[in-house]
Amino acid sequence: MVTAAEFKDHFSAESGNYAQYRPTYPDELFEFLGSIVAANAVAWDCATGSGQAAIALADHFEKVIASDASQSQIDAAIADPRVEYRVASAEQSGLADHSVDLLTVGQAFHWFDETTFLAEAQRILKPDGMLAIWCYELCHVAEECDAIVDTLYRDIVGEYWPPERVTIEQGYSRADLPGEAVAVPTFEMSSDWRSADMLGYLRTWSACKRYAAEKGSDPVALLESQLVAAWGDQKRRVIWPMHIKVSRTNTLLE
Repeated sequence: MVTAAEFKDHFSAESGNYAQYRPTYPDELFEFLGSIVAANAVAWDCATGSGQAAIALADHFEKVIASDASQSQIDAAIADPRVEYRVASAEQSGLADHSVDLLTVGQAFHWFDETTFLAEAQRILKPDGMLAIWCYELCHVAEECDAIVDTLYRDIVGEYWPPERVTIEQGYSRADLPGEAVAVPTFEMSSDWRSADMLGYLRTWSACKRYAAEKGSDPVALLESQLVAAWGDQKRRVIWPMHIKVSRTNTLLE
């Protein structure tokens, strides 16, 4: 069983930047999730990272528990009195049996031991509870900017992505959630950014961190001037298409 001490930690060293530069999920996603559950008592945001999903869930649930296996992520998470933060692995939450109405996992399901995590989900979700996982694609801005970002992603740091990254590229299409599948509308994330925001975001990539650790240099710097020139002195709309799977666990628990 995976513990908080054993999990694959690709983000702790970037916890502060992660909280500052990661894009935010759309409010409509949480409105949808809040509308399809049988009860809005307790939500658990697993692998919460900066806590942005947990805080959004707090607008729709009486109690929100947000956990992450990384102490530094929890330390850097956005404080909110409506959210109870705790350090715990996805596979060992420490939550009570059948106590959660909605379990969410944003951009992290691919890091888990899938079999063990889904067993934990079965244990803590109520008989009519919901499990929602999602990920987002490589962002899109404009053709001239996208080409530069794609060069960084594939050619410069491509070999430094963990093997689990392929699951993101597949849009979680092979993730086999137990229970009854729920139809989900199309969602996307978006932000209006200047080039400095994009550069900060790129430096949160786990592959960029691994490249820098091995080579002792910043891979983003190799393309920084090109990206700034292509971007111009303006804000641009950045879009991340999302892939979401939701299952109702009543059939899982029968």
